Amino acid sequence: MSNNLKVGLIGFGVAGRVFHAPILTQIKGLELAKIRETKPENIAIANQKYPGAQIVNDSQAIFDDPAIDLVVIATPNTSHVPLAKAALLAGKHVVVDKPFTITSHDADELIQLAEKQGKLLTVYQNRRWDSNSRTVRKVIESGLLGNLVEYEAHYDRFRNFFRPGAWREEDLPGSGILYDLGAHMIDEVQYLFGLPQEITADVRIQRKGGKTIDNFDVVLHYQQLKVTLKAGMLVREPGPTFTLLGDQGSFVKYGMDVQEEALKAGIAPSEVPNWGEEPESIWGTINTEHKGLHLVGKVKSEIGDYRGFYANVYRALIGEEELNVKPQQARNTIRIIELAMRSSAEKRTVRYE
Repeated sequence: MSNNLKVGLIGFGVAGRVFHAPILTQIKGLELAKIRETKPENIAIANQKYPGAQIVNDSQAIFDDPAIDLVVIATPNTSHVPLAKAALLAGKHVVVDKPFTITSHDADELIQLAEKQGKLLTVYQNRRWDSNSRTVRKVIESGLLGNLVEYEAHYDRFRNFFRPGAWREEDLPGSGILYDLGAHMIDEVQYLFGLPQEITADVRIQRKGGKTIDNFDVVLHYQQLKVTLKAGMLVREPGPTFTLLGDQGSFVKYGMDVQEEALKAGIAPSEVPNWGEEPESIWGTINTEHKGLHLVGKVKSEIGDYRGFYANVYRALIGEEELNVKPQQARNTIRIIELAMRSSAEKRTVRYE
């Protein structure tokens, strides 16, 4: 395999246009060679921003191209499995946008197929590289809070209307914010703490006329740790994004990573000198006892950089690094979502299995 790898991107909607193309094209060694898109307005943007990429209207044109090494699937959730299967069977390495699949059974099948084909398979859990996640990890690893007993994370928004034509708000398999935002939050917790012992969840449709989940409260039970994950679409005045409680102190942080808004505004990482750097106004606050000292104050946020995902994928493909987002972890995230939905439907705590 050449150290210069050609990439085929399937889908140039919000996921492909905002979160994948501007990031992967920043990685030396990855070349965006083909884009599959059919909407004229998206094709116009693709031609303007990536004139070196060929625009095709059929995914098969990417699968059949022997020059394509890596296929990125940035399409609605229901199409992830058939497209990933086709790409793997065509001998391509594959990145699937999150959520990986709709069912853990489908995830197992894809993992087995990737192993059989000898190809890399991973999922775009880019928020492992956001400022919040990196900062929370730094605080936990510092030991300043002592023994961690509670971890609470929120991903709240306020939108009391429905976007026309938004498939995520339709009654479709894998739609709703548990699969969307929840997949990020569960992935981070699994990365930090491993798999839970039990799950208690409440999932709801709160907006009048809503067709899919727009609010969730998921509690993951560990031996001596309670993890609470919450998200909703009717939170006009947001509270803390993260609250960490330990037997020596607490850490509280407000605000969201700044990369998403920059990407939505069409700004690429190379276009600004301080990419991923959070303003001091949303740095977290720590209040703790450490080595006999009472420490209270701001904790400077770590710099976020989504390029870390594709840099890792590239280095894994050329044999220089271990893959960070392993497909089994992404599969376990889907399993936790399935069990959360069961817990809510049956109004009981369920074991992870």
